[in-house]
Amino acid sequence: MANIKRFGYFNHLRADSSRHIIRYRGGEPCASGRGLVFWFKPLNTGLVEIPIDDRELPFLFHARSSDFQDVTVQGVINLRIDDPERLADRIDFSIDTATGVHIETPITKLASLVTELAQQFTWDYLIRHTLAEILEFGFDAIRNRIYEGMQEDSSINELGLGITSVRVISVRPEQEVEKALQTPAREVIQQEADRATFERRALAVEKERAIQENELQNQIELARREEQLIKHQGDNERMRVTDTADAKRIDAEAKAQRTGTMAEAEAARIKVTEAAKATAEAERMDIYRDYPTEVLMALAAQNFATNMPAIEHLTLSPDIVGDFLNRFINRDLSQDGVRVGSA
Repeated sequence: MANIKRFGYFNHLRADSSRHIIRYRGGEPCASGRGLVFWFKPLNTGLVEIPIDDRELPFLFHARSSDFQDVTVQGVINLRIDDPERLADRIDFSIDTATGVHIETPITKLASLVTELAQQFTWDYLIRHTLAEILEFGFDAIRNRIYEGMQEDSSINELGLGITSVRVISVRPEQEVEKALQTPAREVIQQEADRATFERRALAVEKERAIQENELQNQIELARREEQLIKHQGDNERMRVTDTADAKRIDAEAKAQRTGTMAEAEAARIKVTEAAKATAEAERMDIYRDYPTEVLMALAAQNFATNMPAIEHLTLSPDIVGDFLNRFINRDLSQDGVRVGSA
């Protein structure tokens, strides 16, 4: 909006660079341009302000397809004003010389004209196609139909307008029809989801079975290895026992052989010793054979006295002493008689 200030009998206008100002004096244009700044008299001046920046015009159309289904089309049209002076000749963009506000509503009229023209192109496409075709190809087709139709339409060119782009945001049927159309797709999606669930469960079962089989194989392998281990341990134990028994047998045989050898040596020693003793005894007996009995008795008594233990107490009964004295007397008498007879 132009900024207008009053100073006495004169007013001052200052417009932005995105606004095209046309100044009329006496019914004839005397100045035209964007972003103008000037002084003017309100009594003999007419002002026109046209926005020349790009504008977006949203639209929402309802129409029927060739199979009598209601369709809603929503989108946006981007336009710009290429020739402000030509547009000012067709639509009133006059502003109040005191406030700078548009006297009419030119932007609304312009938007209504453009949207009605776009609606005509949209209806022309929708009534020629079925709902299925519209939902499948409608976005690009409707956008191209509106854009190309406005580029070729003479009224747009006469207004000095330029269409920069057309965007179609949505193409939708009625809610009940949309739900009905979504049902098969939802069923297909649900079937795919169920199939994926079943496949996932089947895969899980298969993996579980594979895991169990793997565990079973591991258990079998462990049992086999344990059997081999026990067998090896048994073999080792048997070998150890056999080796121990062999060692003990060899040791026993060695001890027996050693004992036999020692016994034989001892027997030989004893034999030699006994033979020597027997020889010595025989020689001694040969010596004693010629001794008189008294000498032998005396030697025996000497030997007895030498070998007998110490006697602390000796008890002699009368029988023993008497018998001994009788023998001693008889022996002496016999020896004396012998001696007497010989004398």
